Amino acid sequence: MLEQEITPEIVKEHGLSAQEYQRILGALGRAPNMTELGIYSVMWSEHCSYKSSKIHLKKLPTERPWVICGPGENAGIIDIEDGQALIFKMESHNHPSYIEPYQGAATGVGGILRDVFTMGARPIANMNALRFGAPEHAKTRHLLAGVVEGVGGYGNCVGVPTVGGETNFDESYNGNILVNAMNVGLADANKIFYSAAAGVGNPVVYVGSKTGRDGIHGATMASAEFTEDSEEKRPTVQVGDPFTEKLLIEACLELMDTDAIIAIQDMGAAGLTSSSVEMASKGGVGFLLDLDKVPQREENMLPYEMCLSESQERMLMVLKPGHEAEAEAIFRKWELDFAVIGEITDSGHLELQFGGEIVGDMPINSLVDDAPEYDRPHVPTPKRQAVEVAAPDDINQAILDLIGGPHLCSRRWIWEQYDHMVMADTIQRPGGDAAVVRIHGTEKAIAISTDVTPRYCYADPFEGGKQAVAETWRNVTAVGALPLAITNCLNFGNPERPEIMGQLVGCLQGISEACEALDYPVISGNVSLYNETNGTAILPTPAIGGVGLMKDSSKMATVPFKRDGDVIILLGETKGELGVSLYQKQILGLDEGCPPSIDLTTERRNGDFVRALIENGQVDTCHDLSDGGLIAALADMAISGKMGAVITVGDLIPLHAVLFGEDQARYLLAVDASLAETVINEAMDAGIPVAKLGTVGGDKITVNDGVVNIALDDLTKAHEGWMPNYMTAE
Repeated sequence: MLEQEITPEIVKEHGLSAQEYQRILGALGRAPNMTELGIYSVMWSEHCSYKSSKIHLKKLPTERPWVICGPGENAGIIDIEDGQALIFKMESHNHPSYIEPYQGAATGVGGILRDVFTMGARPIANMNALRFGAPEHAKTRHLLAGVVEGVGGYGNCVGVPTVGGETNFDESYNGNILVNAMNVGLADANKIFYSAAAGVGNPVVYVGSKTGRDGIHGATMASAEFTEDSEEKRPTVQVGDPFTEKLLIEACLELMDTDAIIAIQDMGAAGLTSSSVEMASKGGVGFLLDLDKVPQREENMLPYEMCLSESQERMLMVLKPGHEAEAEAIFRKWELDFAVIGEITDSGHLELQFGGEIVGDMPINSLVDDAPEYDRPHVPTPKRQAVEVAAPDDINQAILDLIGGPHLCSRRWIWEQYDHMVMADTIQRPGGDAAVVRIHGTEKAIAISTDVTPRYCYADPFEGGKQAVAETWRNVTAVGALPLAITNCLNFGNPERPEIMGQLVGCLQGISEACEALDYPVISGNVSLYNETNGTAILPTPAIGGVGLMKDSSKMATVPFKRDGDVIILLGETKGELGVSLYQKQILGLDEGCPPSIDLTTERRNGDFVRALIENGQVDTCHDLSDGGLIAALADMAISGKMGAVITVGDLIPLHAVLFGEDQARYLLAVDASLAETVINEAMDAGIPVAKLGTVGGDKITVNDGVVNIALDDLTKAHEGWMPNYMTAE
């Protein structure tokens, strides 16, 4: 393979354009061999280089006083006081999960765990954002079952709770599902590890599992759209072992308690290649690696295969000289491989040795800093006109259909497969606005939410991007936490199409504006492009993972109704915005009009007010309003609390618009009757629209003296029944 002639066909097979190949020739001053070509192909892939998005990502707000480390490392870091830091990130594993759902999802979880613990954090919570095709599509049930099993199988075995997430369905994902995995870890703020290599002559050490042939060209596959033959790409899907990952976590954290590590990097996309190149690049040094010393689980592996393998559960380290034996003893104790495979040089090159010969010699800068960066042509998504949205024929049936349909039904079938209580610090389980995990041994807790509304982003990328950020901000706020930072996972179609690139640019502009206005910086993230099949793209899906801090978790708010007679209060203005609403999509089968408007000043004001109520102990029952509007939030609170409600809404806006409208910056509260007037008066004093809707109680949801009258039992059966029935259907 080393001697194979590089033809235009081989260049194309590696995902490189003719112009990019000319850049390689210029960087090397000669033709590359196959190993070098493979290394350039993965390092310059969309997945690793962000060549189509980098220019726009630079515009995101990434700094605030509490941000310790923003984008550029394995994960982002924020200060949560008391000498503690949170480290978190979200990553995509979309293409592998479509081809092999169990292993694709499982290794997505494994990869994000390594991103976090490589920086010195103990992982404390997993989240996810999953998107599948239409329920009636032939592959959806199979993909859903495999992905959920993979997420649960890996997280459960490794002993990190999967505490929440979101799962949605849309026909745009029929040929390209999305599996976005998020992890949050806890670290001592003074014991954080970074990836910049340093010290000429220092040893480069490989630890973890052996290298095999699985996952070769995974990064390249993730940077191309699907065609009919994508099933043939199974060999590019990695195979995970969560039990080895658990050993790796413990071994790394144990070594981190010593003074041995200078730099550490997980072997993720592009494996040994990306980890060594990134460490060398950040440190401004060179690496000399002896590939014969790489632990291998298969015979006769070639340099090309070793460099491009994405075998799981592997790490690369630079150690202080003289600490090799100490480190090896720890990894051997945990029954993991350990090998000194090279050293740092002052050459500024990645040099690869195999069989006593140099088989690769590439300038590090050419692989990273000089990678292609494109300002691709982009056209804005045309603005839509507002539309009138018709009332349903039967409003009671429409509510049952919506609450008991695929979009709003209970996800219990999914989260019951996840161990969300392991580590014993999960204090708000899946199903609420945000997951809440206690900081062990303290009253502090963190709140985590993942969210985006892709149909909004498709209709208006700018407003959709703003709403995705605002939605996680509201979810974190609704439990009583102060939102501090986000990670993102930007899932889009082919960026070489100007309309798709326009979606990405528009969403990023909206995300940036919302993050700035809400003091909610972007500290890490991932870009996943080419999510389309045979030219049909997914909906633009910039998933947002938000994290916040609660200083006194005993005051946490939850969704379920708790007391008969509590007063139901709606905070925020109701305009009845039904454009691109879930009601319109599911009940009317339409996708028309504009998404709801986002006023970020109003979001901030209303959210800060609600959080203060929770912190003051005035409110313990709260739900933000989003998909499905007022009636969906009311149903959630009633079903989870096993208590009905009687409410009255005004007639200035049509009833279906009041109930199903998805106006933003709104919260539904259930307040003790003795406090209700105080809360209402405080809202009015703060200039916040507020309405006293009714009371908690009974076994029905009743609106406007019986215009809506649905038994709670019927609503619960519809809500809880859809997914189990779907998954067991023939």
